[in-house]
Amino acid sequence: MAANVTPQGCGPNLDSLYYNLCDTSAVWGIVLEAFAAAGIVFSLVLFMSLLASIPFTQDKNRKTSISLHAFFLVCTAGLFCLTFAFIVGKDFATCASRRFLFGVLFGGCFACLLMQSVRLNILARQDDGPRAWALCLGALGLWLVEVVINTEWLIITVVRHPLRPINTTAESRATATPCNIANQDFVMALIYVMTLLLAVVVASLAVMGGKHKQWKKDATCIFVASFFSVCIWVAWIVMYVYGNERTGGPTWDDPTLAIALVANAWVFLIVYTIPEICCLTSNDESQPGFGEDLYPSRGVGYETILKEQSSQNMFMENKAFSMDEPNQGSKPVSPYSGYTGQLRSSVYQPTELALITKAVGNPQDSSFDMVIPRASTNSAANSGSSTPSTRTETGNAAYTQTNGNSGNGLHRTSQW
Repeated sequence: MAANVTPQGCGPNLDSLYYNLCDTSAVWGIVLEAFAAAGIVFSLVLFMSLLASIPFTQDKNRKTSISLHAFFLVCTAGLFCLTFAFIVGKDFATCASRRFLFGVLFGGCFACLLMQSVRLNILARQDDGPRAWALCLGALGLWLVEVVINTEWLIITVVRHPLRPINTTAESRATATPCNIANQDFVMALIYVMTLLLAVVVASLAVMGGKHKQWKKDATCIFVASFFSVCIWVAWIVMYVYGNERTGGPTWDDPTLAIALVANAWVFLIVYTIPEICCLTSNDESQPGFGEDLYPSRGVGYETILKEQSSQNMFMENKAFSMDEPNQGSKPVSPYSGYTGQLRSSVYQPTELALITKAVGNPQDSSFDMVIPRASTNSAANSGSSTPSTRTETGNAAYTQTNGNSGNGLHRTSQW
């Protein structure tokens, strides 16, 4: 008899409580089981990625939200795990976990999203978010309210012993007290969770009014995730309260709640968690990074310094050359050059004998006052020879010895 009752795909020794996990005729259980298992693994991978991104998170305003992301991932993984309680059959343990954990896990997720929205509202207006411990205390307080509500509700329903029987395959499980709860009562116990969900939608929209636009992208992810959550909750509540009684009966209750859990948990991961983890290690465009703040400003300053130094060097260089030139005042023309009736505009060019005499007279100043001889077009044209005159050199040397100072003689010779 047992072999005939065993559904196709399940072993003969398997308890009837777990038939939905392997029954090929009930495909919904196998499909949801696969999606839930994949969601658990993916949540663990994202949780490890979140912990690994902590050393690489440079923005302190983003680092304060890591604890909320971690708690959010734990609650999301719990939603995937709770799906198995709706796939398997009903007994005291599974029904108690369904009634208690459904609201507690969703309350934890929406409490984290609400505190994230509060953080983004503060950042969008002041660009300086609250402390991490304040965010954690806020989320913990909102979550504990739902824990207290569900605990009290579960105790009251168990003690009350409802009289309405449930339709189960096993007679021993038909009297399980936590399972004898009407669908309307189950939905009414989630009013606080639905309030948190609506608060998340409103708070995420309020971020769009802030003046700091770099935080609006995070608020958009929260708004989209909460909007899809509202759609999922409206769908499963309508189906669970009204649709199942008119179409499929109580047999559709467990698939409805299991689909709602898996769908909403995947929305949390894809729409919100993955973009947030990617934003933790990325630098905002509006906030310059370490390299952008250090090197470009230094490069601009360095170029400016180079320009200033080049202009100063050019000025000093020109000034140095101008020191070699005689003053352009009224000076007599040297009798040793060709007289043209005009002031001499060429640069002073001492002869070799004058340079030697000056070097002997003042050896300590030879390295500073020595000037490279230059060719003079005027003297060459007037004298008719490319070499300086010997008579000029003799006169310069004699005049220099007479004065007794080679430096003074050199300058007096230039006046002549």
